[in-house]
Amino acid sequence: MGRYFPRMTPAPPNLKPPEAPPKPYHHGDLRTALLTAAEAELADRGIEGFSLRQVAKRAGVSHAAPAHHFGDARGLLTALAAEGFRQFLAAQAAREGVADDDPASQLVAAGMGYIDFAMARPTLFRLLWQSNRPDFDSHDLGPAAHAAYQHLIDQVMAAGGRSTADEAAVWAMAHGLADLLAAGRMKTVSSMEPAARDAILAQIMRRALPPT
Repeated sequence: MGRYFPRMTPAPPNLKPPEAPPKPYHHGDLRTALLTAAEAELADRGIEGFSLRQVAKRAGVSHAAPAHHFGDARGLLTALAAEGFRQFLAAQAAREGVADDDPASQLVAAGMGYIDFAMARPTLFRLLWQSNRPDFDSHDLGPAAHAAYQHLIDQVMAAGGRSTADEAAVWAMAHGLADLLAAGRMKTVSSMEPAARDAILAQIMRRALPPT
């Protein structure tokens, strides 16, 4: 968004989740192993079929391990969502780091990171934005979600935004593109070579920029 396109030459970061561990983890890695297994389980069975027992089996640990660390299924999904928001911001930062440093280009780059995350991690993306199962009032998820939203507000204001309408326009454009691409609904765009796809998406996102 803005007069400048972000530098899109470097490939976007590999945001795909690692494969679920095939064998038990040592205690120090258990939380990470369970979160990885939870994301894979969610992708395979959906929110309705999600269970701690299956997560434990996938992670190669005792069936009591997830409950010991997260309490119940909602606790595990809450922790997964909190980590998801942190990775969401990291995906945006990766794009911002290779973009021009003017506010408009940084805002476009953040939108590209938004799309990168949604396309690489569609299950986690849906958990963040389309599910009521995580506890957004928790001490971990609440601040993580707020940080993602505050980043949007700060960037829109830096790019000349002055109102809630400006914030909503930018958010709606970035989220709409991310959601459509993650769902496979924009095949004419997603089937393009990465550089061409990025140029088209950046051009679209420019249309939501606050007026200058």
